[in-house]
Amino acid sequence: MGTEKNPRRVADNEAQAVLRMLRTSPQKLNLVAGLIRGKKVDRALSDLTFSKRRIAGDVKKCLQSAIANAENNHGLDVDELVVAEAYVGKNITLKRGRPRARGRFGKIMKPFSQLTITVRQVGESA
Repeated sequence: MGTEKNPRRVADNEAQAVLRMLRTSPQKLNLVAGLIRGKKVDRALSDLTFSKRRIAGDVKKCLQSAIANAENNHGLDVDELVVAEAYVGKNITLKRGRPRARGRFGKIMKPFSQLTITVRQVGESA
């Protein structure tokens, strides 16, 4: 007498992982996400490993999570996975400040962002 199972949010040949509360601006995160869009997952992992950007390690962790979801939860073949989507969204912004001259206040915004990576299995003949 249980409730109905929720329908999948992605297709049968896809899996995704979401990483929230990343302490970087969405603009900077989008530059790293752009490095891996459309690439095979092994190539994307090596690109992120050797990237000089600070946030690349967190993006790599999210990609590894998406690969693990595809393999363990959905039974997809890891060797045929491609990064189908990697998109960035805004999250909260901490508002901080610093006293400035003549009684003014300099605003310091500390933005957070979130990353969603979707991997898709493509056949060898495709």
